[in-house]
Formats: sequence, structure tokens, C-alpha cells
Amino acid sequence: MLPYKTLITIDREARQPVYQQIANRFASLIREGVLKPGLLLPGSRVLALQLGLHRKTVVAAYDELVSQDWATALPRKGVMVATNLPDIRPRSFQAPASPYAAGPGFSFNSIPSVATSRYDRLQSGQLIINDGFADMREAPLEAWMKESRALVRRPRYHQRLTYGSAMGSLHLRQQLVHYLTHTRGLSLSADNVMTTRGAQMAIYLTAAMLLEKGDYVIVGSPGYFYADLCFEQLGARLLRVPTDAEGIDAEEVGRLCRTHKVRMLYVIPHHHHPTTVTLSAERRMRLLDIIRTHRLAVLEDDYDYDYHYSSAPILPLASGDHGGNVIYVGSFTKLLGLSIRSGFLVAPAPFLEEMARLRKLMDLQGDNLPEETLAALLADGTIDRHLKKSNKLYHERRDQLTQLLQNRLGDKVRFTEPAGGMATWLTFHKRYPLTQVAVKAAAMGLLMSNGEQYGHGTWPLNAIRFGFASLNNRELAKAVGILEKVLTQSAQRFGK
Repeated sequence: MLPYKTLITIDREARQPVYQQIANRFASLIREGVLKPGLLLPGSRVLALQLGLHRKTVVAAYDELVSQDWATALPRKGVMVATNLPDIRPRSFQAPASPYAAGPGFSFNSIPSVATSRYDRLQSGQLIINDGFADMREAPLEAWMKESRALVRRPRYHQRLTYGSAMGSLHLRQQLVHYLTHTRGLSLSADNVMTTRGAQMAIYLTAAMLLEKGDYVIVGSPGYFYADLCFEQLGARLLRVPTDAEGIDAEEVGRLCRTHKVRMLYVIPHHHHPTTVTLSAERRMRLLDIIRTHRLAVLEDDYDYDYHYSSAPILPLASGDHGGNVIYVGSFTKLLGLSIRSGFLVAPAPFLEEMARLRKLMDLQGDNLPEETLAALLADGTIDRHLKKSNKLYHERRDQLTQLLQNRLGDKVRFTEPAGGMATWLTFHKRYPLTQVAVKAAAMGLLMSNGEQYGHGTWPLNAIRFGFASLNNRELAKAVGILEKVLTQSAQRFGK
């Protein structure tokens, strides 16, 4: 209901009767388009109570509106704004344009962006080649919902739903200490852990704590474009270092540290985004030496640590002797395949204490129920069992995609089978521009990136991350089949 108490003002000192003032104000609201044709006006008792009047005064006002053809009395329903309004009135009844329609009347900052694929118009039967996400159909949803229900039914749980620490749930942070110690070899306490709404939030918070306008940041090339955009938005200058089959070039990182006042290094050691390569042990050791020598702040993004197929994972930089310079970021969002954003950040306690103050400016605390649920699933082994199951499944899907690409796309694409993760880096021959391939594939029911975002800040790569984890074997075969058809038709068209 509209706030009639503020829309209708009454001057008890005026010579005009109160009922007439009410009727005239209603007529004005109808002319201005605030009250639409066919709108039922509040009952006389309700309006009288709002305005602090006798009901008979409101009834008299409604009678006046009806007599002037601004309203219609409906038996057993009340009074409705007329649908056939008087012909002679100051303005058309059409509703006025929204005050937001013309855009802001103030200036504002521009945020860097890249064109990314949009899947919000997915139609029935269409497939998606995504960036490398888990299969939602395999997510432990039943266990998640069962634990969430159990939590809210516990006595006094409502007391834990009030505001808590910006560091996140203590229970979850304690479970993360156990989990990260046994899976990553990290040495830490709960004071070294903050929960975040996904890894991207952790990246932004870290960059905001460290960077000032003009600071140099070393990133891989090609690299994770959302991290690059984050650093650029904060005013940083990016120093791009080539990434090859062994990961980021450590020697070039060292050279830049000697020639520039580098504020931060951003590195993805496992399944580098976008190329999926893993940092070699030799380069890992070299980077640790550089970090200690230059006291270099490092943001280690290990978003995809948990999926390994060909060999055991290397330990992260954060597990080595880095002198307290490595800030370690990870995520459970992709691991679980859930829409719930769940990330974490590991760093020295004084740094996290200051970061908690920054976080409060945008987000007062973590989500208590999801965090407590995740803590319980870590504690009872559900997460570990899910990881073992999904590792086996995604390993099989990686092998299936590798076979399909080799057999059906041949020399049309180039790729190296990834040692882990949930995507394959697929480079298309230059005679097949992805900007065209993506359009043709969409017409055949396959949505995919055109690859433009992966070349942010460098050059067009004509490549995509082919996410295989979220597609079963039948879907993988169908997706590659559509790609084969698109590329074959393109080759025939141009006589290749």
C-alpha cells in the first residue's frame, strides 16, 4: 500500500473542508500518475485510521471523487480509480518516466571490464562449455541440506545468527587449519585464516590492503583476467611475465624485482588460469628464494588445488620458507559445485586483523549457516569422500575429452592434456576465428566463450578453456561433435 499518510496532507486551519482537501489531493495524485486506473483505494476505515480522521470524513471524500468521475464505487469491493477518466484534466494520465530512466545526475568512477560469455539465455537442450566448473549434479547437496537442517534445529542456535567476527566462523577456521595442514602442508593457526565469499573476494581484499596507485604488480601472461582487472582498478601497473609449460618464468620475476620496485607478485601455481599448466618444482624453489631476498609480497591463488590426475600435487609456496610474505587464497566453491560462495585466505595474523577492518566496510561478517555447515562436513569426512569420488569421475572425463579431441578435431586444435583441474586449454588454428566459431556453435545448441577475455592485456589468443568436469561423456561427445561440424563447415567454405 502506498504511504497515504505522507501523500495526503491536511490543513485544519484552511477554510476548505477536510473531506474536500482529501478529494482534491486524490484527484492530483491521479493526474500525476501516482494512482493508476483500476487501482483500489484503501478502505474508508483503513484510511481514516492512517490520517487520524473520522471514517465519515473519508466516506465523504470518496463520494466527492466518485461524483467528479475520478473514481468508481464497486459494491462489496470499495472505491477504485476510474478507468475512464474525465476528458478535461491538466495532463495525460500516462505514468511519468522513472527518475532513473535518464541515468545518474552525478559523476562516478569507471570500472575496468572485459567481454565475457553470458549464459543467462540458456535454452532447453543447449550445452555449455564453461571455464572449468564442477558438476552440480554430483554436488553433495543432500549432505549439505541435512547438516544445515540439523544446525538450525539445535538448541540456542539462534544465538549464533547474530553478528560475528569479520574473520568468519571460528569453527570453520579451526577446521580449515586441520584441512590445510593435512592437504597442503601449511603450518598455521585459526588466527591465520579468514573466510571470504569466494576466492575473488580474497583477491580484492588482499590487493586493496597492499596496493596504491602506481604500484607495480607482476602477473603471468596470459593470466587470470579478473585478477588483472582488480589490480588495474586499484591503480596498479602490471608487469606481465610469460607463462610456459613450467609455469611463470621465475628468472624474469627476479629480473623485474631488481629493476623495479615491485609491490606484489600474483601467481597461480596449480592449473594456471587460463593455460592449466602447473608450476614446476624447480621454479617454485627459485621463486621462494626471490621472495625471501626481496621481501616480496606474494598473492598465491590456489583456486584449483584439489583435483590432480597424473601425479601428486606439489606443495604450495605458502608451505615453504617464505618469511611470512605469501598470502594464500583458496576456494571451496568449485570443489563442491555449489552456488554458495566459500573461499578462504591465509596470512600473518596482524595483516588479517587489519584486513578484517577493511572487510567490515563492505561485508560485516561471513555467512554463519553455510560456514558452520561446511565446517561440519569437513569434520565428518564428507568433503574428503566427495573429493575422492569427484577426482575419479573428473579424471575419466578428462581422458574422454582428450580422446575425443584427438580423434575428431585432429590438427584443427592444439592442447596439452592437463595434469589436473577441471578444464583443458584449447588453442584453435588461426583459420578458425573463435569469434565466428562461437556464434555458429550457439546456433547449433552449444554455448561457448569466443576467447576474447583470455587475451586481456596481451594479444588475441584464439583459445578457450574447455571445462570438462561439468559434462558427462554423452555431453562431451555432443559438444565436440558440434565443434567438429562447425570447423569442418568453415574449412569447406574457405577451401581449406
